[in-house]
Amino acid sequence: MLILFKKIEKKINGIIWTFVSTGVILLILAVLVVWTDFMIRLVFGMIILVIAYGFFYGAYKIYEIKKELKNYFKL
Repeated sequence: MLILFKKIEKKINGIIWTFVSTGVILLILAVLVVWTDFMIRLVFGMIILVIAYGFFYGAYKIYEIKKELKNYFKL
């Protein structure tokens, strides 16, 4: 049971770091918004890409946790 909790904690820590890095990228992009019209278009495109990446990465992490639980309980 302890091994399961360590694996879950590791996965959750990975998700936390992903959210932090995504937040930093969004913060940098928010600063870039104030400069030019081209930058605004570029920033909106990057925001969409970052959100898409977040969804893909979140789905991947949830799938890994599901797989670990399945292996742990041998379903």
